[in-house]
Amino acid sequence: MAAPRRAYALIILDGAADDILTELDGRTPLQVAQTPHLDRVASLGQVGLVRTIPEGMPAGSDIATLSILGFDPRRYHTGRAPLEAVEMGIPMNPQDVAFRCNLVTVGDDTLVDYSAGEISSEEAGILIAFLASKLETRRQQFYAGISYRHIMVWREGPVDLETQPPHDIMGQGVTANLPRGDGEEVLRRLMWDSRELLEDHEINRRRRDRGLNPANMIWLWGQGRAPALPSFAARYGLAGVAIGAVALPRGVARAAGFSLVSVPGATGDQRTDYAAKGRAGVEALSRADFVMVHVEAPDEAAHHGDLAGKIEAIEHIDREVVAPMLEALEAREHFRVLTLPDHVTALHRGHSGEPVPFAMAGEGIAPDIADRLDEQIAAEMGEVVEEGYTLMDRFLLK
Repeated sequence: MAAPRRAYALIILDGAADDILTELDGRTPLQVAQTPHLDRVASLGQVGLVRTIPEGMPAGSDIATLSILGFDPRRYHTGRAPLEAVEMGIPMNPQDVAFRCNLVTVGDDTLVDYSAGEISSEEAGILIAFLASKLETRRQQFYAGISYRHIMVWREGPVDLETQPPHDIMGQGVTANLPRGDGEEVLRRLMWDSRELLEDHEINRRRRDRGLNPANMIWLWGQGRAPALPSFAARYGLAGVAIGAVALPRGVARAAGFSLVSVPGATGDQRTDYAAKGRAGVEALSRADFVMVHVEAPDEAAHHGDLAGKIEAIEHIDREVVAPMLEALEAREHFRVLTLPDHVTALHRGHSGEPVPFAMAGEGIAPDIADRLDEQIAAEMGEVVEEGYTLMDRFLLK
């Protein structure tokens, strides 16, 4: 008689880790948030710190998600945009280069908003199609994504460029942060031309009338060639399912052979339907070996400087995602659960590469004395997993 199947759940609270904030009397959002279900995971198992961003690599969700899923970013990372292109099903040859193409808001020479007021996917799709009709060539092609997040592929293009993530340079100069390196002239021309084309577009006129930020320029960054990840199932013997709205973690998962679940109402921002994600996670646990649920909302709130929104997003995840999934897991004898942020998204300084707290619990994991998931308690436990990609081996194989 076969042994009962063990179910594994991974829940990623994107950007939930933060600095100690004076606004919170020397605490972090994770410390302030009411998270009884994350606390239960901590009390049932082990808490520690994990370095998801290797020293010397940029602090982004592309690198962090690779680490969390057990892939050494120093070996497998080719860029952020090509992972999103995988999720979107964009065909790429080995010499093609994908660029993330944000719709942004600029004023004079200042980058005002990296998300163009979290523009709707419907409006954004019209704008990207309009730009494609005006700017697309045989080599530079535009692909519409979700909200402000889109892709431009440069067929047989250059990759040796320095580009800036727009969420890290809000309030800074546009000209000073334009792409530099091989092919910079082409990218800069596309960006400036997009501003001329979008500035007076009907959609942006209507957005201004409604008091919303216009999507009046594209920002090209995060370039890279197509990734080649080994199969997660072949490596660990587990079939994976990924749930989330954002193309990047979905792209990493798809590149590793996961099945993707799209959840109606999952938006990739603070307005997402947390409960729908929780229900999808529970349903996936009934049929899959390994279920990953990613929630972007804490990261988005931090980038917008919304402290209350970040705390609220963490509490929503705890109540509407962690709670139902933990209940479903605890109803069976054989399970493990891992919860963690992917990286630090500090309210006042954006992404950074410090280790983040994790909690893992379940069959075969001996509890420690921690009873909460936050940065301070994780540090007090005294354990730092320096090679972040090894945490998955520990979670699955220990």
